[in-house]
Amino acid sequence: MSLVAVPFYQKRHKHFDQSYRNIQTRYLLDEYSAKKKRASAQSSLQRSVTRKSSSQRESSRAALGESTLGETTLGETSLGDTTLGRTTCRLCAKRMSSALEEEAQERKRRYQSMVAAYGEILVRLRSHTVWERMSVKLCFTVQGFPTPVVQWYKDGSLICQAGEPGKYRIDSKYGVHTLEINRADFDDTATYSAVATNVHGQVSTNAAVVVRRFRGDEEPFHSVGLPIGLPLSSVIPYTHFDVQFIEKFGVTFRREGETLTLKCTLLVTPDLKRVQPRAEWYRDDVLLKESKWTKMFFGEGQASLSFSHLNKDDEGLYTLRIVSRGGITDHSAFLFVRDADPLVTGAPGAPMDVHCHDANRDYVIVTWKPPNTTKESPVIGYFIDRCEVGTDNWIQCNDAPVKICKYPVTGLFEGRSYIFRMRAVNSAGISRPSRVSEAVAALDPVDLRRLQAVHLEGEKDIVIYQEELEGEVQIPGPPTNVHASETSRTYVVLSWDPPEPRGKEPLMYFIEKSMVGSGSWQRVNAQTAVRSPRYAVFDLAEGKPYVFRVLSANKHGLSDPSEITAPIQAQDTIVVPSAPGRVLASRNTRTSVVVQWDRPKHEEDLLGYYVDCSVAGSNVGEPCNHKPIGYNRFVVHGLTTGEQYIFRVKAVNAVGTSENSQESDVIKVQAALTVPSHPYGITLLNCDGHSMILGWKVPKFSGGSPILGYYVDKREAHHKNWHEVNSSPLKERILTVEGLTEGSLYEFKIAAANMAGIGQPSDPSELFKCEAWTMPEPGPAYDLTFCEVRDTSLVLLWKPPVYSGSSPVSGYFVDYKEEDSGEWLTVHETATPHRYLKVCDLHQGKTYVFRVRAVNASGVGRPSDTSEPVLVEARPGTKEVSAGVDEEGNVYLSFDCPEVTDASHFTWCKSYEDIADDDRFKVETAGDHSKLYFKNLDKEDLGTYSVSVSDTDGVSSSFVLDEEELERLKALSNEIKNPTIPLKSELAYEIFDKGQVRFWLQAEHLSPDSSYRFIINDREVADSETHRIKCDKSTGIIEMVMDRFTIDNEGTYTVQIQDGKAKSQSSLVLIGDAFKAVLKEAEFQRKEFLRKQGPHFAEYLHWDVTEECEVRLVCKVANTKKETVFKWLKDDVLYETEKMPDLEKGVCELLIPKLSKKDHGEYKATLKDDRGQDVSTLEIAGKVYEDMILAMSRVCGASASPLKILCTPEGIRLQCFMKYFTEEMKVNWYHKDAKITSSEHMRIGGSEQMAWLQICEPTEKDKGKYTFEILDDKKNHQRSLDLSGQAFDEAFAEFQQLKAAAFAEKNRGKVIGGLPDVVTIMEGKTLNLTCTVFGNPDPEVVWFKNDKDIELSDHFSVKVEQAKYVSMTIKGVTSEDSGKYSIHVKNKYGGEKIDVTVSVYKHGEEIPDVVLPQQAKPKLLPAAAPSPAH
Repeated sequence: MSLVAVPFYQKRHKHFDQSYRNIQTRYLLDEYSAKKKRASAQSSLQRSVTRKSSSQRESSRAALGESTLGETTLGETSLGDTTLGRTTCRLCAKRMSSALEEEAQERKRRYQSMVAAYGEILVRLRSHTVWERMSVKLCFTVQGFPTPVVQWYKDGSLICQAGEPGKYRIDSKYGVHTLEINRADFDDTATYSAVATNVHGQVSTNAAVVVRRFRGDEEPFHSVGLPIGLPLSSVIPYTHFDVQFIEKFGVTFRREGETLTLKCTLLVTPDLKRVQPRAEWYRDDVLLKESKWTKMFFGEGQASLSFSHLNKDDEGLYTLRIVSRGGITDHSAFLFVRDADPLVTGAPGAPMDVHCHDANRDYVIVTWKPPNTTKESPVIGYFIDRCEVGTDNWIQCNDAPVKICKYPVTGLFEGRSYIFRMRAVNSAGISRPSRVSEAVAALDPVDLRRLQAVHLEGEKDIVIYQEELEGEVQIPGPPTNVHASETSRTYVVLSWDPPEPRGKEPLMYFIEKSMVGSGSWQRVNAQTAVRSPRYAVFDLAEGKPYVFRVLSANKHGLSDPSEITAPIQAQDTIVVPSAPGRVLASRNTRTSVVVQWDRPKHEEDLLGYYVDCSVAGSNVGEPCNHKPIGYNRFVVHGLTTGEQYIFRVKAVNAVGTSENSQESDVIKVQAALTVPSHPYGITLLNCDGHSMILGWKVPKFSGGSPILGYYVDKREAHHKNWHEVNSSPLKERILTVEGLTEGSLYEFKIAAANMAGIGQPSDPSELFKCEAWTMPEPGPAYDLTFCEVRDTSLVLLWKPPVYSGSSPVSGYFVDYKEEDSGEWLTVHETATPHRYLKVCDLHQGKTYVFRVRAVNASGVGRPSDTSEPVLVEARPGTKEVSAGVDEEGNVYLSFDCPEVTDASHFTWCKSYEDIADDDRFKVETAGDHSKLYFKNLDKEDLGTYSVSVSDTDGVSSSFVLDEEELERLKALSNEIKNPTIPLKSELAYEIFDKGQVRFWLQAEHLSPDSSYRFIINDREVADSETHRIKCDKSTGIIEMVMDRFTIDNEGTYTVQIQDGKAKSQSSLVLIGDAFKAVLKEAEFQRKEFLRKQGPHFAEYLHWDVTEECEVRLVCKVANTKKETVFKWLKDDVLYETEKMPDLEKGVCELLIPKLSKKDHGEYKATLKDDRGQDVSTLEIAGKVYEDMILAMSRVCGASASPLKILCTPEGIRLQCFMKYFTEEMKVNWYHKDAKITSSEHMRIGGSEQMAWLQICEPTEKDKGKYTFEILDDKKNHQRSLDLSGQAFDEAFAEFQQLKAAAFAEKNRGKVIGGLPDVVTIMEGKTLNLTCTVFGNPDPEVVWFKNDKDIELSDHFSVKVEQAKYVSMTIKGVTSEDSGKYSIHVKNKYGGEKIDVTVSVYKHGEEIPDVVLPQQAKPKLLPAAAPSPAH
């Protein structure tokens, strides 16, 4: 069954989103629904009254018979005219008339309330045309209950005031709604719509706003009787336009998702600003209109079609038609749109051409076209997605993939608009989604057929539903005409007509099915009622027949079942199409082929065809079209010129694609065979008064076949008839025309012929006068041609004049100028003797013309005809001549020309003259490749070689063979003819661990048949125990190993290799010092081998410096055992270490902390056991010691702290702390970038932890930047300090304080020595405490006992001698003399005291056990106050 097209109202329907459902609107809906329920009781009462009055009228009519009471008309309703056929009494008539009038008024009130509820636009929008920067106000009036909500749209897009503040102003007062556009510009030209919506539905009105762009010659039209400001009247002063395309769009290739503009530049004559022809765009003969995907522009000399987002839906043949009363001018070209990259590798391309059919309240059928899967696995099904307009929520409609390209989508919500998209599925994954369909509204198309127009008073019409006139219907009748509108293997679509009568209440439907023979009915949609008169039934048993019936229902109840359908079986009504028939491919252009095929036997329900191609022999198919084409002829573009292809075709319908057709014959891509174009450039070359010699140029296009000859016609001036000059074709392009009349004027035309026929003749030549040439100068050169056109140069060729004048031609002048320029320029000031010239220093992209003037002894002859214009620009993909040598050593020049045709011919030239010397050259041409071989290359072959290819767009190139290139090619040829075996490595030697010497070389490649020889001192050696020789031909390595290398082996070593014709030789000379070095190394390795049989050092002693700045001696040992003894020795003396090394770890270490000169000496590490011994020695002295200091400097320099200030009594000291410092390190101090030398004023020194600089008695001159530098073997480590400003002042002040304190300390009173801290003495003895004091000035000395002054007496006496020797004597010591005695020594700088404890014991008592006396410790005393002189 054919699908039902989308009705006209679907195309014009405004698919608004649900944004108008705001809070206020929902409140009004709730309020109105409550009122509607209260009014339902009243409406049912009115309907019962209406039924009673109707029955009374019918009975009255029967009683009255044929009497006529009157005529009542209600607009255009189906009630028609009411006529009573009999006469009755006036009272009855009046009563009947009043009853009818009352009923009419009641219906009128009901209609008016219905209009008020649905909403009515009282004043509609009016279109406006304004100038730029003027304001526009659109107004309309609407009424309805509840109050409608109004929204404004521009070209279908909702207008948002916040989006462009100040641009729009929307207002609503007393039912009048306005939209004001402030300062309109050209972009405001659009269709503006106002949509009023309430719960009953929506009404809309629209108007166009045209904003004119003001130009100087366009003034507003001011006329009497017309509003001021109207645009000019569109009166067409011309009815005919001449349209010429200047630039055209060509065949275009793009990918999905890209943007594209197809554009034509055209010339329209006459050029009228207000009147233009109409531009129409077609895709495959379907007229296009602007949409969200395409935008059109026509004006300003161009017509364009822009695509914002390409999809395969856009593929097709695009035609631009310019239509006027003068006729139609059109241009067509194909647009190819290939698939975008898949989301999953191997996934199919997206489906296309998604369309909606048979739309209803909750149901729509969606169709699409399958993708071309030439390189992917076949499509196994499709997923259908839907989205409500105004949202971005895509919902998948089917759980399992659908296998055919048609699907009934159910479950839609009435009144809402939807868009759909498809996704294809194969074994690799899911494709990208297709382009979305046009929006479709879920509306019942039957609703339109139920509408009727009713005329009211005041010339108003309203539209109502038919059921409004049915009266009171409770339960609806059963549906009718139940049938299967579509069947598939997975579903059956049932269709039916709504019941009659149906009633005013909303209808629902229930579908029941029964398998034939079961006798039971099963409800299909028990859960969800159906509101559309169509329904898709799924889940049917395959191969089983079913019968169906439908029941209608409303809120009052369920109808009787409909009539039972005939048995229906779920099965596909269409099958996969058969393969197309014979495929024929024919030549078209250089890049395209025409493919035709026979249609399949069964072509019903075909969606089109897919064409695939593959390069002959590759079996790799490529899709030629990506959208099915509906005809059986297709031009495949984008092919490679000269390549050979085969083609296949598949038929496509909704079920899938057919098998591939049989492959076409192999076809080579080249232009179709046609007759040649006309010759041109007819030139008179000589005339003797009775004959003329003519020359001409070859046609620009040969038609794909070699030109067989030319036909020349002539006629005298003012004669109409042409006469042929030659009856048989001419091979040459020069002809002597005999039998002419002297003094007459003649003109000629020439036609070329090939195997396709005779082409069009040329335009008639200019008139040539038949008079003898007698001038002494030469005639014109002719046949000017160009080759090797590049970006800034070209080569001009010509033929010599036929008429040479009174003397031979000696040279030529070449003139040129830009096309349309008036002044000729000469290329060279001197004439060139050649008939070719390379013109350089031209401007890229410019067009030039040329002429040539021949010269002889008499002067410069007449110029040649002006050449055709030539554009100085290299052709894309320009190839050049290359030189090479083949496998046999033959030197050649090669050129490739992909644009070659069957009629093309490669012409090789030397110095731009055809090569005719077969003894020196040989030309081989195969397809689009041509080679010029040199038979015996030598210096005679130096020069410029060129090649040109006929029947192409001037394809040519040249090659300069100079001496350097000649020598390169000869050397390469000699290598191939006299081959050598390439060597990866020349003959070399290698010494093994045991002292064995290995001689070896490696060739690039050796065949199994290759041979070799080893020769030592001109004597071949064979494989033996002393000379072990072998060859690995897989790797190309040839080697000889000598176990014992002695002094007798001095000499020359040679290896000779032969592999077929190829030879190679390599020698190694070991004589003199070279031999001694090898011999020494062999002996060393032999000794090393013996050494390593016992315990030995794997790595000899070496040193490094640790991060703690300690020198570490390290060695590695190997082949040890438990009995192996390891020792460290220094200067042959055992060096004791805290811990013996662990030999099992293989590493032995000796740490030398704080290295200094005392560590100089010879350090040894020894290993010894019963297998032998080994010694490793390292001497720390000289260079080794210096390197160690440098290495320590590197560690210390990295760890150096910033410079710090320390003040001392002597001055200011700058210190730098580090891990270790010794004066043997290389350090420098700088003051203001000047190096400091140690002196009395600035002393340089250091300790183990720091380096310092002492500034003694600093002064102002010592201010500035100080830098400390420590040098290692790689870099310098520097630390700096700026000793100036506050830093210097503070340090200097502290120095002064310390200096004063030191002076005071030096000169204060002090006890130098002599007093013990404890004295024990026996009673009766004399105690003498003596000490030496010092002070400057001399100190004051005071003795105390128990911190009290001692009164001097005979018992206590004090003595001071020479101001420094002090003594105190106690005579006859008693126990009372025990206690603490103190001496105070003090002057003006301070002093100190010393305490002495005296213990007295009696005679006979045991001497107390006391600690041995020690030197008494002094305690400081403050400086003495100033006092009178002592």
